[in-house]
Amino acid sequence: MGPDSGRGNFTRITPVVKWLLIFNIGIYVLDLILKGDDLDGPLRTFGAFTVRSGMSEGRIWEFFTFQFLHGSVGHILMNSVGLFIFGPWLERWWGAEKFLGFYLLSGAGGALFYALLISVGILPDEVIGAVDNTGNMLMVSATVVPLIGASAGIYGILAGVAVIAPSLVVTLLFPPISLTMRQLALAAMGISILFILFGIGGNEGGEAGHLGGALAGFLLIRSWIWWQKSERSPMSGSKRRGPRTDIEAKIRPRTMVDLSGESEIDAILDKISKDGFQSITQEERDILLRASENNNKGQ
Repeated sequence: MGPDSGRGNFTRITPVVKWLLIFNIGIYVLDLILKGDDLDGPLRTFGAFTVRSGMSEGRIWEFFTFQFLHGSVGHILMNSVGLFIFGPWLERWWGAEKFLGFYLLSGAGGALFYALLISVGILPDEVIGAVDNTGNMLMVSATVVPLIGASAGIYGILAGVAVIAPSLVVTLLFPPISLTMRQLALAAMGISILFILFGIGGNEGGEAGHLGGALAGFLLIRSWIWWQKSERSPMSGSKRRGPRTDIEAKIRPRTMVDLSGESEIDAILDKISKDGFQSITQEERDILLRASENNNKGQ
């Protein structure tokens, strides 16, 4: 998939996204080397999340370490593509440190939601865990089935971009259709819900992680926006901190915005697309704010 516009925001890799990709790929290769012919190697034994070890046994680090482990080339390839496409956009909006925290917390939210669905019985209590030496399927408790992969954090990114720029348009490679970010996020979450409820695909646990990551990302973004609005309210008595959230339409890629406006606005949007939102001055932010307010009055 890819965006119909705004090449600068999507194709220019950002520092945190770059290092996440390096760590994910590097850890995957190291995992292959260390585990050899074993089903689980030392990295998975230490870092994969299970409900029993991550919650009952207090191995809290598993909420984060599982996000850097992957089960196959296809698994890590799909996650890397998603992170590369959508991650830089949100990193520029959040800034590097906040984006990293958002990404890891979204992933942890996926693990927590996975555990919640098992505890309330929506996910089955027992699942196929392995095959013994005679070829028989072994049923094991769902609480010891490991969860791995960066998908939960990436679904959080997807939901976050959908909140900030819901009208941003992306084009899927398959099927070859164009969707807004809101439509794409809702479709992705809807598919996960269907797969969980009807047991489609045999990866209900992974789909639970996807859905939990998206929900966590949505709540984190909405909470930040709410906090920023409260900080700017006349009763708060304090100045705004962090990224502007009241000019949503103007931080979208340039060609997603109405280009019939003033050339001054176009120049500011070009600057954001090239160097990120933090590169513009307070005066330029005020210009965008006024333009956004005028646009909202006209709707």
